[in-house]
Amino acid sequence: MSGTSSSATSASPSASVPATGTTKGVPRLRKRREHSAGRPKRSVLLTVLTGLILVYTVVPLIWLVISATKTQEGLADSSGLWFADDFALWSNIRDTFTYHDGIFVRWLLNTLLYVGLGAGGATFLAILGGYALAKFNFPGKRGVFAVVIGAVAVPGTALAVPTFLMFSKMGLTDTPWAVIIPSLVSPFGLYLMWVFATEAIPVELLEAARIDGAGEARTFFTVALPLLAPGIVTVLLFTTVATWNNYFLPLIMLKDPDWYPLTLGLDAWNNQAQTIGGDVIFNLVITGSLLTIVPLIAAFLLLQKYWQSGLAAGSVKE
Repeated sequence: MSGTSSSATSASPSASVPATGTTKGVPRLRKRREHSAGRPKRSVLLTVLTGLILVYTVVPLIWLVISATKTQEGLADSSGLWFADDFALWSNIRDTFTYHDGIFVRWLLNTLLYVGLGAGGATFLAILGGYALAKFNFPGKRGVFAVVIGAVAVPGTALAVPTFLMFSKMGLTDTPWAVIIPSLVSPFGLYLMWVFATEAIPVELLEAARIDGAGEARTFFTVALPLLAPGIVTVLLFTTVATWNNYFLPLIMLKDPDWYPLTLGLDAWNNQAQTIGGDVIFNLVITGSLLTIVPLIAAFLLLQKYWQSGLAAGSVKE
């Protein structure tokens, strides 16, 4: 018994530790730092890149706001990123709306018309098409998917000249329809709604509505449409920005200044300085540009919650 006891004692872990009680020579295990959503991993490179992107984005906006407070003379006599001696923002805004018989207001209404019918119609068609492609099976669905992906990859400028020739044959150039009808097609919006509808609408919910006797139209408007709200807002923002900033298509389609959108009208004001006897109104061009982006900024801020949730939909698979 004593031999067994002594051997067990010598084999115990405490026998390998020196009598002094120190752990010298025994390697320590390094504790891993755990990262979570509340404590994300820090990256110096990512921080620097984010700062550069922030500067690249914010500095032009700051320049635009500061320059809109200057007169035509103040733009030439002062620094670009600091205010001039005279604060002329309110007078610039007044002159922008009243210059040339208030043509800026007409351009603003034209832009709202193009956005309301073009972007609104593109969003509605994307909702219908995306829902149908996500929840119905039919022959040629793979071919439709290939066409949609291919259309997303084609830049809009490549289709501008063929579109102009087609509308010229139909006699629709120099009319609002020449801008509205092409804006109704949004391949990216269709693809986005397709992906969102696939994840956001449970098939079991649609089947339950059909069992209860609801038709396809009622099922879509009462069951599916509320679930698509974040995706609808996301697509609406993308199509609105695309239509609001559209420049090349109105440039080749429109000749009458009364039908210009804001982008084309401000460019016409800017080009006046290059014509003989033309008015140099760079202060009004800058102020008009500031007024042009205010509605877009307001839309993004007001709809930010829906927009972010719409972008994140489908990113996590259950």
